[in-house]
Amino acid sequence: MVSELRLRGMRAAQAAAGRNREAAVASLGSAAVKRAILGVGLAAGAALLGGCVVYEPVPAGYSQPASFDRSWNAAVGAMREQGVTITQEDRGAGIVRGTRGGINVTGSVRPQADGSVRVQFDTTGATGADPTLIDRITRSYQAFMGR
Repeated sequence: MVSELRLRGMRAAQAAAGRNREAAVASLGSAAVKRAILGVGLAAGAALLGGCVVYEPVPAGYSQPASFDRSWNAAVGAMREQGVTITQEDRGAGIVRGTRGGINVTGSVRPQADGSVRVQFDTTGATGADPTLIDRITRSYQAFMGR
C-alpha cells in the first residue's frame, strides 16, 4: 500500500511537472509572439515616421531671381492695369510700348548676367497731364510680382 501511494504520488508529481512544463512552454510561446508583434509594430511605426517631412521656413528677405517670363507678364499687365493701350510688344527684344492720353510709355525687360531680370519703365510726351502714371505702373508691376 505504501508503494502504491508512493507510485500515485510520483505519477501526480510527474503529471504536475508535465503541466508546469507545458504551461511554461505556452508562456514562453506567447511571450515570443508578443515580442514579435511588438517588434513588427515598432518597425512599422519607424517606417511611417521616416516618411514625415518638416520644411524649414524661408528666411525673411530671401527671394529667388524673377524669371523673364514672369517679369514680362507683370510688366505688360501693369501697363494695361493703369490704362496704357499697348501698341507694340517685342518679347524677343524685351520691349513693350503703349500710350495713354498723349503719354508714351516704354517698358524694358532685360535678363542680367547674374540670372536676375531688370525691368524699367520710361515715359515721354505730355507727362504733365498725368505725372503719377509712371509711379502707378511701377507699383502695379511690384504687386504683380508679389512684392
